[in-house]
Order: sequence, then C-alpha cells, then structure tokens
Amino acid sequence: MQKSIIIAGSGGQGILFLGRVLTSASMLERKEVTWFPSYGAEMRGGTANCTVIISDEMIGSPVVMIPDILIVMNRASLDRFRPSLRKKGMLFYDSSLITEKLARKDIIAVPVPSTNIAGDMGSPKSANMVMLGAFIAKTSILRKTTIFSIFDDATDPRKIEAFRANKELVRKGIDYIENT
Repeated sequence: MQKSIIIAGSGGQGILFLGRVLTSASMLERKEVTWFPSYGAEMRGGTANCTVIISDEMIGSPVVMIPDILIVMNRASLDRFRPSLRKKGMLFYDSSLITEKLARKDIIAVPVPSTNIAGDMGSPKSANMVMLGAFIAKTSILRKTTIFSIFDDATDPRKIEAFRANKELVRKGIDYIENT
C-alpha cells in the first residue's frame, strides 16, 4: 500500500497541521511516511499545501506529481490541483466554500461541509480537523484510535483544551461520513 496525498488551501486553514497529524499517526502505526510542506511568504491568507505519502514500504521520493488523494479547503486550491489528481482518485473538498459542480467524472468526489460543521461547534477555523475525520472515515488508511491518541498526548497545559476540541471536531467529520 502506498498513497500519495496533497492537502491544499489558504494559510491559516491548518493545512500543514493536518498533514503533520497524518504524518504523526502514520509513524505511530509504523508506516513509512513523508511530509513535504509548501507555503508562500504570507502567514495568513497566502497559499499553503503539503504532500504526504503513506506507505508500507520505503518511499523513493517525497515529490508527488499525480496524487491518489486530494484534500482541498478552497476554490483556488481545487483549480490548481484537481487536474493532476489520478483517475479514480479521491477528492475531498470543503463543500461549505466550494459549491459548484465538479467537472471531472473520473474521480471520486467527497464533499464535506467542514467549515459549516466546525462553525456549528463554535470553531470555524478548525474545519481542517473535520476534514481529517472525514478522510479517516472514508479511506481507512489510518486507524481512528491512532488519530485520537495524538490528541490524548497533550502535555502542554496550554494545548490540552485545543486538543480536546480537535478530537471532537475529528469525531464530527467521522460521523458526517458514516451517517451520509
């Protein structure tokens, strides 16, 4: 098994954090993994993306030209990366922000209203964690328990509440996929 993933959106949407959580969970499950971030000079509002490769065997290169899975959190990222998505690849997108029909019929589109779900929980900037839950539920590449364990290991008292909230947001993403 080897899956190449591109995660993309705007700075401030937690794109790199989502990729780091996938990377940490992969390491906990003793998988081979690479995480390759890319972002503009702007801290917030600029473009941000990262590639994550999860594999059972050694990974030859962290460069991904044709991803198996694409997770996009805004329209600009969809326009930029959708053409490179592998045929029969999976496209996760924030349907709260991307509402138009998708042109490609040769992919599996997974709309997730992650910004709306996170907003309903009082944390619209945490849509990335809802999307993480949806990704885990739909792909089963990593175990749910592994993702939750990452948020259980908060040792910094300033992060305990944020990690608790992240865990609940991930649960909401899982519930969304399992109940739609």
